[in-house]
Amino acid sequence: MNPGSREPVRVGVIGVGHLGHLHAKMLAGLPSALLAGVHDVRADRAASVAAEFGTRAYPGVAELIAASDALTVATVTPAHHAVALAALGAGRHVFIEKPITETVEQADEVCTLAAKRGLVLQVGHIERFNPAILALGDREIRPMFVESHRLSQFNPRGTDVAVVLDLMIHDIDIILSFVRSPVTRIDANGVAVVSESIDIANARLQFENGCVANVTASRISQRKMRKMRLFQPREYISIDFLEGAAEVFSLGAPDEEPRSGVMAMGEIGSGDNRRRLLYEQPAVAEVNSLREELDRFVTSVRTGSPPLVGGEDGKRALEVAGRIMETIASNTVTLER
Repeated sequence: MNPGSREPVRVGVIGVGHLGHLHAKMLAGLPSALLAGVHDVRADRAASVAAEFGTRAYPGVAELIAASDALTVATVTPAHHAVALAALGAGRHVFIEKPITETVEQADEVCTLAAKRGLVLQVGHIERFNPAILALGDREIRPMFVESHRLSQFNPRGTDVAVVLDLMIHDIDIILSFVRSPVTRIDANGVAVVSESIDIANARLQFENGCVANVTASRISQRKMRKMRLFQPREYISIDFLEGAAEVFSLGAPDEEPRSGVMAMGEIGSGDNRRRLLYEQPAVAEVNSLREELDRFVTSVRTGSPPLVGGEDGKRALEVAGRIMETIASNTVTLER
């Protein structure tokens, strides 16, 4: 499909389990897209989803690729690499769910092919499209300390991979997008509590620019929590991903009138060090994060503009997650029962 075309982008969905089904639902409702068809290794599942959204179930990946301008890949992670290469090799744009691939080497191969062919490659780090993140807009965010907690109740679905790749990778991607500096040191630990892989993990990331991030993820919590706190000179930002809301506390000149939407909460300091404490809750739009990221993908395909979360972003997040996993493995002690 040529950039600038006014025709709807024909998007096929490969893998229509829980998440792929949602992909199909969102794409079927996008005016700029046409749900070209679906494929799943379970033919009955593909047929059911196709009937639900008035499209066709294709028996093979190659047939669906041929009928599409772009593909979304929502298969199990081990299949990401082969499916993405097949689609990109056929000249199709690709949206691939996180993590981008199983290994960094695979991710590098996928990114290289997309760049060589001049194709859009977007990775499904959905929290970049959370209303709380979108509400922060173009605000200058350069944190020097980050603390994040992503806690979920136990669900057997997804326990085939460690919590680092299941949940923590969301926060890794967000933090990397804010800090924009190489990770120089990782300290981490984790425990397999109810499954055969790590169920709770904590990592401390140190960056070349001096920033430190303390990241915790658990899938055995009694209550859900998805919060991140960012601290930078004269500003503290709190993000609640579950509520889709953000709060900003900052320091301003004592005699400066707060702009619209900003509340003065008193003063701190004295003399020349006097500062006004300001509070702001950025306006949040009603946004379905999955619909928004798929809409942005389709827009990138139509216009040729780079995606908000490209393949290199997905590769960096996977690389840091892998280093965390390696660190956890080196700290694991097997106890005799």
